[in-house]
Amino acid sequence: MSSGASRRVLCAVYTALLRCYGAQHWWPGDSPFEIMVGAILTQNTAWSNVEKAIANLVNRGRLDPAAIAAARLDHLAGWLRPSGYFNVKALRLRNFCRWYLQAGGYRALQDLDTGTLRAALLGVNGVGRETADDMLLYAFQRPVFVIDAYTRRLFSRLGLFAVDAAYDEIRLAIERVLGADTALFNEYHALIVRHAKEVCRVRPDCRECVLRRRCPSAQ
Repeated sequence: MSSGASRRVLCAVYTALLRCYGAQHWWPGDSPFEIMVGAILTQNTAWSNVEKAIANLVNRGRLDPAAIAAARLDHLAGWLRPSGYFNVKALRLRNFCRWYLQAGGYRALQDLDTGTLRAALLGVNGVGRETADDMLLYAFQRPVFVIDAYTRRLFSRLGLFAVDAAYDEIRLAIERVLGADTALFNEYHALIVRHAKEVCRVRPDCRECVLRRRCPSAQ
C-alpha cells in the first residue's frame, strides 16, 4: 500500500461517503446463518437475485443448516436458481452447512478467535477469502476488512494501492491503519459498495463523485 493510505486519508474518504449516502445498515439478513448463506449465494450475482433464492428457502421452510445439509442436491439447486450458477452454489451451500453442523454451529464457532475461525472457514470447499471475510465481519462481528472488486476499484483509483496488490496485503494494511473497529469496517464496506455501484462504476461518472477532488483518476 502506498504512503498515501494514511488513517487521515482513509477516514476522509469514509466521512465523505457517509455524508453522501448515510448509514447503510448492512448486511441484510435476519440471523447470522442467513447472512452466511447470503455470503455464499452473492458470488457472481446481484443481491436482488440472492434475495429471491433466500425467499425460496424461507417459503419452503429450508433456511436452516440441517434442512439444507439433508436436502437433495437437485431440489436445493432448484430453490437457488435465481442466484445463478445454482448447481455449483447448491453443492457449495450444502457442503458449508454440513461443515457448519459438524463444527458445532454458530455458538461453537463464535468461541474461536478470529484467526482460527478465518482459517476454518477458508478450509471449506467453495469459501474464498472474500466470502469468509463477509461472514467474519457481518455474521460474527469480527474486525476484518472485506476486499471485494468494488474496494479494489475505488482504492486503486484513489491511488491508495496497486490494482493487482494481493488480497491479504490490502486487507491487513487497512486493518493496521484503521485499527480493529468492526462497526467502522461494516459501514465502510457497505458505503464502498453503494458508491461503486452508483458512481464509481467500471465506467465512472466522475462528475457525480464526492471524492473527485482527491481522486487522481477523476476525468
